[in-house]
Amino acid sequence: MTQFMIRTGSWDELQNDAKLIREQVFIHEQLIAAEDEWDAEDAIALHFVVLDQHQPIATARLLKNNSVGRVAVLKEYRGKGIGRLLMLEIIQQAKHEQREFLKLSSQVHAIAFYQSLGFKVQGDEYLDCGIAHVDMRLLLT
Repeated sequence: MTQFMIRTGSWDELQNDAKLIREQVFIHEQLIAAEDEWDAEDAIALHFVVLDQHQPIATARLLKNNSVGRVAVLKEYRGKGIGRLLMLEIIQQAKHEQREFLKLSSQVHAIAFYQSLGFKVQGDEYLDCGIAHVDMRLLLT
C-alpha cells in the first residue's frame, strides 16, 4: 500500500495544496460558489493536507473553537481510508492540545463515516450552500 504523509500547518504554508483540493471537491464537484468556500477562518485555522508521494489528495482544517471543517478527499482517492486517516490525525491533534470536544457540520451522506469515528448527531438537518447537513460532536475527555 502507498505510504501517505500528513502535513500540518498554517494557511500560508499549506494554502496551495489545500486550495487545489477544495476547489476540485467543493467548487467543481459540489458546485459551491467560490465566495462561500473562502473565508477569513482559513488564515487562523490549523490546516491538514494528506499527500500521496508529493501529490495533495485530501485536506481539512481545525479552528480555535474546536470546529473541524472543509474536509475533502479527491474523488479518485475516496473509499481508501484517506478520510479516516485524516480525521484520526485531527482527533489526535485535538487530544494533544487537550481540547474537550470536536464539532463539525457533516453533509448528510457522510454521517455514518463520522459516526464510525465516534461523532454523534446534534440537532436537526439543515441546508448549507444548498446541501443537507447536520451538526455532529465528539467528546474527547
